[in-house]
Amino acid sequence: MKGQRLVPPRGLMMANVVTTSLTFKRISFPFTVFPWKHFPSFFFLWYFMHSFFFFFLWVLVSGGCSVVVGHPLDTVKTRLQAGKGYKNSFHCVLTIYRKETVAGFFKGMSFPLASVTVYNSVVFGFFSNTQRLISQYRYGDGRRPCSMADLTLASMLTGLMSVGLGAPVDLVKIRLQMQTQMVLAENLHLAANVPNGTTIPLRSSVALPAQRLYRGPAHCISSILQTEGLQGLYRGAGAMILRDVPGYTLYFIPYTLLCDLLKPDGTSSLHPGSIWLAGGLAGSISWVTATPADVVKSRLQADAQLQRKYKGIVHCIVSSYRKEGAQVFFRGASVNAVRGFPMSATMFLTYELSLQFFRSF
Repeated sequence: MKGQRLVPPRGLMMANVVTTSLTFKRISFPFTVFPWKHFPSFFFLWYFMHSFFFFFLWVLVSGGCSVVVGHPLDTVKTRLQAGKGYKNSFHCVLTIYRKETVAGFFKGMSFPLASVTVYNSVVFGFFSNTQRLISQYRYGDGRRPCSMADLTLASMLTGLMSVGLGAPVDLVKIRLQMQTQMVLAENLHLAANVPNGTTIPLRSSVALPAQRLYRGPAHCISSILQTEGLQGLYRGAGAMILRDVPGYTLYFIPYTLLCDLLKPDGTSSLHPGSIWLAGGLAGSISWVTATPADVVKSRLQADAQLQRKYKGIVHCIVSSYRKEGAQVFFRGASVNAVRGFPMSATMFLTYELSLQFFRSF
């Protein structure tokens, strides 16, 4: 009747209260409880999460592939720069293969492989946001393209920031890569059974197998923290700053210039092949020019506490120059050039495609 409130049977009312948790007004079935008016939002959220998952998986796989492809050459580069007894790159490759088989080229890879996605995301994200902040501060428009001076500043700040993440990763990687190197006799003294009890230094031609200090990345980190403290993980960070600040400048600027040259016109977007080529060439340029600082960094990080030879950056430079000449600072330059191409090409292609992916939403 008009003006009267209809009260349904008790069973129906309880069922409706359980399914809707609202004050009962009319009989409803479960399928009517779903908020159909919000279905487009739910569908968009599901589509975004679904796409993001596969995109993240693609980034993870591409980053992992760049590490797997580049790590064997990185091992050769590290042995050339911080090791002893190698005549050239080819001799280093043959020596590693004969003594350690193929597995020797992949030592120390697990930690960079686990951290590559985070590292690349932070570095490229910081670079993009720094460009946006500089444009916003100078021109009042964050979307305005940066000038060459702005790009240089953003690159240098990115290189400085990257050391905070990259120094511990590089140190653990190098310690594991150098674990099978021979302990040089110049670091050892044996006490001979002579009447006066003096020590007789060994000849530099004598070498003894190195003891395996680390069982893996986790054990390496814990051992360094116990013996050297937190600062031990950042040994060689100063040399890494000298490498990465100019290195990232000569990484992003050549990439930007090459992308401008490879564009068919000023407004069209680049083909993925052009991005891959520009990124690879930029990586080779950056790594070759960074080789002298990379040699110093590798030697400092490979210099374990039990066999420490270098007091710091200056001592490492002077000592290396006196013993091996100026050519020592260019060891591994050719390996860096070859290794830098596929790694950087993959990273820049991933970076550009990720920007296109997120701008599509």
